[in-house]
Amino acid sequence: MQADSIVFAVFVIFSGAAVLAAAALFARQSLLIAYIVLGGLCGPAGFDVVPEPAVIQQIGHVGIIFLLYLLGLNLHPQKLIPMLRQATWVTLASSAAFAAVSAPIAWLFGYRFAEGLVVGAVMMFSSTIIGLKLLPTTALHQRHMGEVMISVLLLQDVLAIFILLLLQGAGEAGGTDWWAMLMRLLALPLLFGFAVLMERQVLMRLIARFDVIQEYIFLTAIGWCLGMAELAHATGLSYEIGAFIAGVALAASPIAAFIAESLKPLRDFFVIMFFFSVGASFELGALGGVIVPAAVLAAAMLWFKPRVFRYLLINTGEKPRLALEIGARLGQVSEFSLLIAVLALQAGVIGAQASYLIQAATLLTFVASSYLVVRRFPTPMALNERLRRD
Repeated sequence: MQADSIVFAVFVIFSGAAVLAAAALFARQSLLIAYIVLGGLCGPAGFDVVPEPAVIQQIGHVGIIFLLYLLGLNLHPQKLIPMLRQATWVTLASSAAFAAVSAPIAWLFGYRFAEGLVVGAVMMFSSTIIGLKLLPTTALHQRHMGEVMISVLLLQDVLAIFILLLLQGAGEAGGTDWWAMLMRLLALPLLFGFAVLMERQVLMRLIARFDVIQEYIFLTAIGWCLGMAELAHATGLSYEIGAFIAGVALAASPIAAFIAESLKPLRDFFVIMFFFSVGASFELGALGGVIVPAAVLAAAMLWFKPRVFRYLLINTGEKPRLALEIGARLGQVSEFSLLIAVLALQAGVIGAQASYLIQAATLLTFVASSYLVVRRFPTPMALNERLRRD
């Protein structure tokens, strides 16, 4: 994509988003829905105004990286380990339940056994970007909820990486390299230790030396986030995990709150581009062949996920009201599912129809879940004054 094309694409995205966002607010819908609809209208399957959504998606992915970084800044390292210990059982049990429900649905609609397994795998995850973008993290009464959700989503990310590595191995002639996979998983605690060491010995000393220059702090915060994200990617983990670790390493420092406030507008800029790319990347022409199984699959997840999370969280000691809200906020499918669908198709594990099924079901849960959460629970973009929190 040429430079002038990128400028035009950014113009279309933000001008169009402003128009559709106003329409969404009048219709009492989530702004995230407006961004996805705009992508569908302007992408190759719509009016083809932005013909290369993949480039926009890569740019927009930076928004997810910043989102995880900011959330890590609000989670003290001493709280992280106990929360992960509590969330392990919830994550593993819920993932098994979601896979057990969704895989048979795919088989009932005539998809192959391997395709059903992949469908079951991708339905295990909830959307990090929707679940946390709609969470008012600065409200004191929401902090514990955020900690629980982050713990579950982080462990789901580790499971998603494991599945991605399996699919990458399936697409290679030599098959899956189990030793390399083990090394990548072991890289997680090593990466965290490196981040803590760098934060104490280098980063905080530099910030303390030049803390009167806010521009320097802003640049250092971005460089630290993206540097850790790139390091995580180089070790076989995801950019998001690296950014999250970068945030957690800084969470105990007094500068964390300033960094979090400074980066919020930058995060929102890239998040809008990401959701536009989600809508623009979907093949609308393939929707007719998968709409029925996708609707059934999406409805099953939207009904089943909140109830499973609620049951498991109550069993770990959470209050029923909090467990219900967390379950509802985690009721959609993940953006990781879109990536897994593409990689599974490239590896030859599933066919094009199964890939479209996963993408359609994921988008349906994006739209429905964000709408339900905005209407029922506190969010930064709630139309009801009583529910608006940020």
